[in-house]
Amino acid sequence: MALVAGVNIPDQMHVEFSLQKIYGVGPAVARRVLEISNITNNPRVKDLTEDELSRIRAALDRSGQAIEGDLRRAVQMNIRRLIDIGCYRGLRHRRGLPARGQRTRTNARTKRGGRRAIAGKKRTVTKK
Repeated sequence: MALVAGVNIPDQMHVEFSLQKIYGVGPAVARRVLEISNITNNPRVKDLTEDELSRIRAALDRSGQAIEGDLRRAVQMNIRRLIDIGCYRGLRHRRGLPARGQRTRTNARTKRGGRRAIAGKKRTVTKK
């Protein structure tokens, strides 16, 4: 596996898609990095030379894009700031509920966790 930006990117994948395994690198950034590093035909990572890998690493560094640890840290600091100032979005983050206006009466299972059984409640079957 090749190490780029502190992440082992998969060898069997094409470079464009393999770069997208890095947090903060999407399709557009991956294509731009390949253009800057003069890599054509989108080869697989295992077929890259060490020189090509170093050009990719340098292009990612020069892109000015926050990736991996820096980006994760920035996102966490933004959430922490919202919680500290006590705004609505911060309260939703603190309570572990959706922060962007989604309904919570029926959905939001991912945030709220699994369904809980209500003690003493039985389903009644109606006969026809």
